Amino acid sequence: MTNATTPAPPAADPQAWLTPGVRGIGTASFLADVGHEIPTALLPSLLTSTLGAPAAALGAIEGLSDALAGAARFGGGVLADDPARRRKVAVGGYATTAVLGAATAGATAVWQVGVLRAAAWTARGLRVPARNALLADIVPAAAYGRAYGFERMMDNLGAIFGPLLALGLVAWLGVQWAIGLSVIPGLLAAAAIVYAIRRTPSPTGRDKVPLRIRVRPLLKGELGRLLGACAAFEVGNVAATLLILRATELLSPEHGSKTATTIALGLYAAYNAAATLASVPAGHLADRLGKRGPVRVLAGGVAAFAAAYGLFAIDTAAIGVLALPFVLAGMGIGAVETAQHSAVAALAPSDLRGSAFGALATVQSLGNLAASTVAGVLWSTVSPSAAFGYLAAWMALALAGLLAGARR
Repeated sequence: MTNATTPAPPAADPQAWLTPGVRGIGTASFLADVGHEIPTALLPSLLTSTLGAPAAALGAIEGLSDALAGAARFGGGVLADDPARRRKVAVGGYATTAVLGAATAGATAVWQVGVLRAAAWTARGLRVPARNALLADIVPAAAYGRAYGFERMMDNLGAIFGPLLALGLVAWLGVQWAIGLSVIPGLLAAAAIVYAIRRTPSPTGRDKVPLRIRVRPLLKGELGRLLGACAAFEVGNVAATLLILRATELLSPEHGSKTATTIALGLYAAYNAAATLASVPAGHLADRLGKRGPVRVLAGGVAAFAAAYGLFAIDTAAIGVLALPFVLAGMGIGAVETAQHSAVAALAPSDLRGSAFGALATVQSLGNLAASTVAGVLWSTVSPSAAFGYLAAWMALALAGLLAGARR
């Protein structure tokens, strides 16, 4: 049997990394994020105001959807090991997420919203490893950092633009129409992936790679050590909603609840802007530093998170002081996500690249769940400062692992 692999063009110039294929994948990430941020932003209103569901229903639906997305990312990685199959999974994942997410607009019962949301998030999880592996197919290894940095930048731009578009559509047409129209950017994202695929070298070999779950090879050597350090980071990488809650609680006594919420959302916008601006420079730096570049950039991003969480542990209502950890965390996530993806692309064997990205995505999903759950318990039973101290400790552990790996 011939392994079907898609090597990057051997004559590619690493200085000309922003090819039509890379631009297509970046555009897909932007449009897809715009598309799914609209129903995400409006889901609370749809459930509580339109369907009369309690807040607990929102938590249950989001929890189930996130769990299924995490499991789907692992399965999507196995599918993406085959270069031919990963193309179909990428296109199907983008299109299915768009249709199912927009279909929640027509739901007349809470259970229908739950089923559609869970199915959409499952499709979204399946496509992630395929997209990341596809991006590694179309750029030389010397440009992985810049390519993944560009993709992350476009994704973060979508996260900024999507909620703003949702607000405009709600004011113009109402909640359900706004959710329904989210199918347009979602399907355009699928078209952008098709555009990128048509500018990707065709897979060689005639036989499909058999579906096999291979975990042990991923845990060996440098790749295994990288995934271990990423796991330590993700167990301390709390959901950004807790950062917003921290700012809101600290600001409310002085500014009032409504004004505090507005300021906190503005700080969150600064977080997203910092992530957007940091992604491409982080990728450039990773490429310039050579083989160990992604690990060093990853260590820098983790250090930024450790500093941010240390500042969040301090009880202060000064807006300028609160802005600093939001910007640090935004810069950190821009650097970390770029470095994680470029490091996995560089270290994973070509025939296991899909599984490697699936393993990374699963670690990210499960780690985030653990971080938010434990931090939430500490927040409620001890104090917010204790919660952020716990998160900072995990960042220190991850940083120690990365520095030890870099020395090795």
